[in-house]
Amino acid sequence: MKKEKYILVVSGLMGLLFMNTGCDTLRFAPSEVQKQNAYVHHRTVQAAAVQAKQEETTETLQGLTEQATQQSEVILAYYGLPVEIPPSDTVPEILSEGNRTLTRTARVEAIQRPDPWDIADHLLELGIGIGGVVGGAFGVRVVRNLQLAKEKSTALREIVKGNELFKQDNPEYTAAFKQSQQGQSLPTKTLVTALKE
Repeated sequence: MKKEKYILVVSGLMGLLFMNTGCDTLRFAPSEVQKQNAYVHHRTVQAAAVQAKQEETTETLQGLTEQATQQSEVILAYYGLPVEIPPSDTVPEILSEGNRTLTRTARVEAIQRPDPWDIADHLLELGIGIGGVVGGAFGVRVVRNLQLAKEKSTALREIVKGNELFKQDNPEYTAAFKQSQQGQSLPTKTLVTALKE
């Protein structure tokens, strides 16, 4: 009985965490490209600080570039060093087209968010694993129910993707297709809309 309560509490807390935080607060771990971009950023502000001193700019500009260098050290520490250090020893290397492309690629990766359906699948798999560890009649029931929920989630995703492909390949049937879906309940429409995004 204690194991059953523990599983329910852990599952409930995970569910609350997921519902309260949503996917907006979840991010992928920094990729190699993002780490490389953070490194090049650090080298860029270091070079700007050196250049500001060499050109004997105002104390304000020199202070700003020094502050930016310290801030970029924090960002680099958070991201971690890349496995492969991009060319960034000189100003021309820093300003190279390769590093500009690196920055554009890192930006595309940075704005991505985890797919909520993939997260839900991982949570279901975690629940299945916990149910398997607990064992017994309760554990078997939990595993069976979670496996069924995972199968239904996968089936729903496959149906929605298939429907979207059908509408793309057969635009002449789109209006009729939408009309046939008019009777769906609000929860179904919400799920389908989320899957389309």
